[in-house]
Amino acid sequence: MSEQEALEQTKTNQQDSIRLDNKPQILGELLPTHLSIVPIYRRPIFPGIVLPLQFDAPDEIDRVVQAMEKGNGYIGLVLAKSEARSEKLDLYNVGTAFHLFRINNTQKGGIQVLGQAIRRFKKKKLEVDANSLAWEVEYIYDEQKKPNRELKAYMLAISNQVKELLGLNPLFKEQVNQLVSQLNYDTPGLTMDLISNLVMTEKQVLQELLETIPFKKRAMELLKLLKEELQVAEIQARINEQINEKVQKQQREFFLREQLAAIKKELGLEKDDKESEIDSLEEKLRGKTLSEEAMQIVDKEINKLKLLNPESPDYNVTRNYLQLISELPWGIFSDDNVDIKKARKILDKDHYGLQDVKDRILEFLSSIIKRGKIGGSIICLVGPPGVGKTSIGKSIAHSMGRKFYRFSVGGMRDEAEIKGHRRTYIGAMPGKLIQSLNRVGTSNPVVMLDEIDKIGTSFRGDPASALLEVLDPEQNSEFLDHYLDIPFDLSNVLFITTANQLDTIPSPLLDRMELIRLSGYITQEKVEIASKYLVPKQLETHGFAKNEISFSKRALKYIIDHYAREAGVRNLEKHIRKVIRKISLQLAEKEQADLKVDAEDMVRYLGKPIFTGDKLYTQQIPGVILGLAYTSFGGATLYIESSAIRGNGGFKQTGQLGSVMKESSEIAYSYIRSLLSKKDPSNKFFNEHFIHLHVPEGATPKDGPSAGITMALSLYSLCKNKAIRKGIAMTGEISLTGRVLRIGGVKEKTLGAKRAGIKELIFPLDNKNDFDELPAHICKGLKVHFVDHFEEVIGIAMPKR
Repeated sequence: MSEQEALEQTKTNQQDSIRLDNKPQILGELLPTHLSIVPIYRRPIFPGIVLPLQFDAPDEIDRVVQAMEKGNGYIGLVLAKSEARSEKLDLYNVGTAFHLFRINNTQKGGIQVLGQAIRRFKKKKLEVDANSLAWEVEYIYDEQKKPNRELKAYMLAISNQVKELLGLNPLFKEQVNQLVSQLNYDTPGLTMDLISNLVMTEKQVLQELLETIPFKKRAMELLKLLKEELQVAEIQARINEQINEKVQKQQREFFLREQLAAIKKELGLEKDDKESEIDSLEEKLRGKTLSEEAMQIVDKEINKLKLLNPESPDYNVTRNYLQLISELPWGIFSDDNVDIKKARKILDKDHYGLQDVKDRILEFLSSIIKRGKIGGSIICLVGPPGVGKTSIGKSIAHSMGRKFYRFSVGGMRDEAEIKGHRRTYIGAMPGKLIQSLNRVGTSNPVVMLDEIDKIGTSFRGDPASALLEVLDPEQNSEFLDHYLDIPFDLSNVLFITTANQLDTIPSPLLDRMELIRLSGYITQEKVEIASKYLVPKQLETHGFAKNEISFSKRALKYIIDHYAREAGVRNLEKHIRKVIRKISLQLAEKEQADLKVDAEDMVRYLGKPIFTGDKLYTQQIPGVILGLAYTSFGGATLYIESSAIRGNGGFKQTGQLGSVMKESSEIAYSYIRSLLSKKDPSNKFFNEHFIHLHVPEGATPKDGPSAGITMALSLYSLCKNKAIRKGIAMTGEISLTGRVLRIGGVKEKTLGAKRAGIKELIFPLDNKNDFDELPAHICKGLKVHFVDHFEEVIGIAMPKR
């Protein structure tokens, strides 16, 4: 870079660092009386200037980020008396309020902020807590009267001194020109502050100037400093003249040094960039346990790299390939936690309830600890949204002491996302699995493949088929990524997949995984989860203390029953967040806010209830039966309605039913006609009526055979013109001979019934073992009948009086 270019670059940087705000300053703006204090060490900041600042200390970063994200965007900048950083800070009592505009992260882990110094303040009261340093402050305002002749004379003298400095220091020419053009005798305070920011002198002297409030005294001090600055500038100008005389000599020395470097390179005494890169790659590979095949390929590629010209396209391809190989964790493993009691404590701390799921996970982990390796174990967590599948995956990694990496395969349509691109393509890169190992830095992390039931296919390939090799313990010990093109051992990786339903997962892929079902939560569990986890989390997120806002259990139960009836707790958390935001707004507007939230406040905070009550008929009607369904969102209740129209017979179904459910309704219709012809031959109901069977919520697709006995009982109740008993729900597939067959989702359907307030259930006899395995708190308060034939259903739901 030439001297002229360096000069221009320096001027540009300084213009970006210190510039005037073109917006008019609002003198009457409301400033906070409590400020989070951030110490500065080099010099004080004077009001009126817009400039960037950099902070590297973790406690300072936390204060700035909290002020930007959770506060009002203001911090207090106060000069420290000593430049030595220590826990016990010795600060001056006068500082400057600083308004943050934006925050950027730096490469070294610090932050750079851009903002404007607004006004002086004086410490009124010190407030210290465990996390921050805060002051109650009193702002210092400039005099508002017009300047007299004496003050105008001082301002003119200051202006002349600045112009003289301009002639001696060309580096500040443009910014000082801009400053001089904005000098205003009507606002002497702001003008002097802006000039003070340019003065280079001892920080103690500048702090005294910051603490000087009267205009006349401040102008005298500033003028004195400018004169000293001018003397220094004159000395510097003489030094520059001496330096310029030596430029030619330095240029000559520069060319000689360049020639010397070229000679050393020819003699092999100095390495070029390519050799340095090769040495760096070889250094990274030392200490890593590569396979023999991998070492052969690395040696071949390094020899190839030595022969290539750095300007060649193949050079970058080969270099990037070798960099990936050198950065992969060949033979690097993290130590597993072998304390199963500690693992149980971590799971219990992170998740409430789900005891059966935790037991399955701990059994799984104990077998891994016993074997000392994963040994072909792939976990698939299945359950409705919001029940904690992803967070359980993180807890498993935490309990094992392993690194955790998650990526979603939902909507993935390109096989290369899993197995990588071949290096012949421009922009080729390895697949997600190799990338994950590269990022975590170990060969035995916990890798979560989220939403595996939503993986797609396209002309680019089938990612689900590519996963077959990844999730097969017999094959993944030599996983071959297309980009890496070297077998890599994935057998030490613990793979965890998540899904909402199993229907869309290909059978070969499903066969490789061990299923753990998360069915959802009942109301009591949701209340405990909300009070112990969700409410504290949202209070912290919104800047409230732990117990600053309290939710009664009645309030939480009201939210669950009237706004968030889903199987998980994600919607519940959204409504809790909404209530806290409402209260936060009231406090911000200085309105009276009730910090104790009860059920009576919910309509005011959340609006009218979404669920106004259980969707049960106020009175029982012939032909209307309540069934149990299993959806991707968990268990739910489902009404079956039948109606008869006088005519010549016939049968029709509506409600957007799938083909399996339509067949099930036809089986039910045929069986009930057969049963009626045997039990009551004189009954000509089906011959004289057209039957219409409907399943409400017609916009929702429905399918499956488990509503068979519900549809059959609906038709039987209709033809007998007799309603069933109140408060009973059922599920079960029916055969053409009246047998009640096994169904799935017993736990989910039981939870759905409890959420709807149903106390009496009918299940197939073949599902009795499934029900007996349910936790006692789920079965509590339920009366369950297990039936083997449909006539038993009639006897339970329509007993003879």
